Amino acid sequence: MVNRAVLAHRLFTGISRRHLARPVEELAVPWQAGPEGRRHAARGGARKRAAGAGARHQLVFVDRLVATLLHLRHDLPHSVLGLLFGVDRSTATRAIAEVHTLLAERGCAVPDRPGLRLRTLTDVSAYAQAENIELRLDATEIQVRRPPAGRGGRRAFVSGKKKQNTMKATVIADRQGRTLWTDALRPGRMHDATAARNEGIAICFQHFPDVEVLLDDGYLGLSRDHRGQAITPPRKPRPGALPGRVEQWERDHHDHSSDRITVQHALADHKRRKQLTRWTHRRDRLPDTYRTIADPGSDRTTNT
Repeated sequence: MVNRAVLAHRLFTGISRRHLARPVEELAVPWQAGPEGRRHAARGGARKRAAGAGARHQLVFVDRLVATLLHLRHDLPHSVLGLLFGVDRSTATRAIAEVHTLLAERGCAVPDRPGLRLRTLTDVSAYAQAENIELRLDATEIQVRRPPAGRGGRRAFVSGKKKQNTMKATVIADRQGRTLWTDALRPGRMHDATAARNEGIAICFQHFPDVEVLLDDGYLGLSRDHRGQAITPPRKPRPGALPGRVEQWERDHHDHSSDRITVQHALADHKRRKQLTRWTHRRDRLPDTYRTIADPGSDRTTNT
């Protein structure tokens, strides 16, 4: 029988067994601190019974982590997970809700920095400027359930590109395709550049002038406002341009696309998870789920 701690780590990152202790320990400590903090607030002071007294957890932390990762990877219902672990569905639901929050707040790992986690766009910009890293930014859309008729803001989720109800995720990756950051997700009708501006990318460009970000044609407005930092593909020559000018544009456009393709690979890696192919749950839970899937994936890519 496979050790559950090893299984958790394989589902968590997919990297080798020697990296097992750190991710599980990083999650176990805040998970234990959460219940103890709630109990301290309920009691109004320190505990009066000896440690170890009271009810036992039906699912230890590693089991809760495995159940959460199985749910994220395969979208298994909570009732099925309860059957697998021999507990009630409500126990599996509570375990997933606790661990899900920890994973979403963990942040993205970076190469050769075991203790460093990137959680905000400011963190990524500061890291890129300090390490002289060229970033890649792109957005992807995830199909979601259509809001009920008569509810305000219903049209905000209708994507003009996909012709579906979607939510848009903005992701930043490095040259190797490692995910460094993902935003809070926006309604699908919002433009890619507007979503990036709402996350504060313009302010980051002002405070970190050495940061360069490769973008596609959807971010021409950012390129116009922040020349030399927001880099988009070269503009196509007008009809009738000299053959040499057209050939040079084709080479430059190809080089830009080749450099930017790594962020597309990062997005494709995220969408390998069943839950991100089409989101069928409540829309307000998708941002945390996306971060829960994208952030642990950075641990795997950091060690490859």
